[in-house]
Amino acid sequence: MSGRSSKPTIGALPDTTVESPSVPVVLTWLVWSLFAASIAVLIARVRFGGSWEIPGVVAIDGLTVLMWVVVTFFSGIVHSYSRRYMAGSAHETDFFLAVFGFTAAVMGLVAADLIALFWLLWLAMGLVMAKLVGLVDGWRQARAAATVARRYFLASSALLGVALTVLWWTTGATTISGIAAASDSLDGAVWLVAAGSLVLAAMIQSALVPFHGWLLSSMTAPTPASALMHAGFVNAGGILLVRFAPVVTVDTTFMLAVVAVGAASAIGGKLLKSVQTDVKRKLGCSTVGQMGFMIMQAGLGFFGAAITHLILHGFYKAYQFLSSGGQIEHTSPSEEPPHTVGYPTSVVTFAVTLLTGLAGGILFAALTGKGTNMDAGLLLTFFVVFTMLHAARNAVQTTSLSRSARYGAVPLVFFPAIVVYAAVYETISGLLFGLPMVTAPTELTLLHGVIAVVFVGIYVGIETGIHERSQRLYVALINASQPASDTLLTSTEDYNEY
Repeated sequence: MSGRSSKPTIGALPDTTVESPSVPVVLTWLVWSLFAASIAVLIARVRFGGSWEIPGVVAIDGLTVLMWVVVTFFSGIVHSYSRRYMAGSAHETDFFLAVFGFTAAVMGLVAADLIALFWLLWLAMGLVMAKLVGLVDGWRQARAAATVARRYFLASSALLGVALTVLWWTTGATTISGIAAASDSLDGAVWLVAAGSLVLAAMIQSALVPFHGWLLSSMTAPTPASALMHAGFVNAGGILLVRFAPVVTVDTTFMLAVVAVGAASAIGGKLLKSVQTDVKRKLGCSTVGQMGFMIMQAGLGFFGAAITHLILHGFYKAYQFLSSGGQIEHTSPSEEPPHTVGYPTSVVTFAVTLLTGLAGGILFAALTGKGTNMDAGLLLTFFVVFTMLHAARNAVQTTSLSRSARYGAVPLVFFPAIVVYAAVYETISGLLFGLPMVTAPTELTLLHGVIAVVFVGIYVGIETGIHERSQRLYVALINASQPASDTLLTSTEDYNEY
């Protein structure tokens, strides 16, 4: 119960310094060394610039060094955290080898220029993550979850293989940079097959609706592996779209479809989250929604914003998963209905929220220059403000402040958050300078406005609990968020084993 400390029932936490295998120690040291080296490479990149490559094989650009820093940092945290979490497990060494292997695969992926190498590392990344999902080989549900994940990842790899084969056949280029240079010649049905396959592969990897099943079935993975999955693995979809931005931006109608797909997943993730009771399942549905926002930003043509979103989301979600064990202990019943806590219930509170959002939009536009023209930058600013305002409200709602005081506190949280987001966005966009396409805003259309209006309408409906009045919708959401049946523990005694 909240306010009370649980007494240990199985003894003290294991001592990681006693009879600890050498592999976790060595790999933890090695991954932190890679992080330090990545920082050094990033500084050198900023200081000296230039092109670092093995022609036709790998190319180290701003995105490469940025993702090296991010992935090695997340991996280092997971390695260090797991030294105690996995201590005493029969699968400890296998776990550390898999996590380090995943880290190496991602580092290679973001540096690969040869399309065959890129595809092989994409495949390897998925297979290693599937191994982490089913790490406990004696656990039937874990093996089933790994099988589900593996099927999705193989499908993603197959779609990517189709896209790369079509692009190679059309352009004659065997490198990502070569395909980008020849993108002006792409059009027609062949281009549509390639671009559609790329987006579908990204959707599967990022667990967008309706491909979210593998993510919600993956809760059998050790919690540190879940943190790495939600903070790093699902981001691969965004990286794929950034690398092949010259291909997916050929047609504005196609880009609008990408925005619609992202918006559907963003709303779908929030709807699915609203019917969850399990902490990790809630975090999984949150990831589905956040990856939708990331895909939306790519669809609007702001690929730097997509990278910013996936990095900031990675930090947040890694923390949430690694601290998920303490969430139940800190949860206490509330006397107020969940959809009335902190939500505008009067003209005054609605006006405060609206004015805060408008001021935040002006601030973001002044800091980044986005939203000052009649293009997709307006929609980008709208969604950034919308998500940051939602995050600020959620942060304030977890405090013990009174309802009236919360509305005064929201701007105090919101405005610094907007400034930080804008600063990170500008910094990351600067680091990505030199990529074939970092910012390619599309023209605003009526359909963009329709998507925004529908998005806000559904969001407000969720926040006010309107969707809970429909039993049919509730059942549909429960069914849509169910993991594969053979990945579920069906007997309470099973929890004593795993």
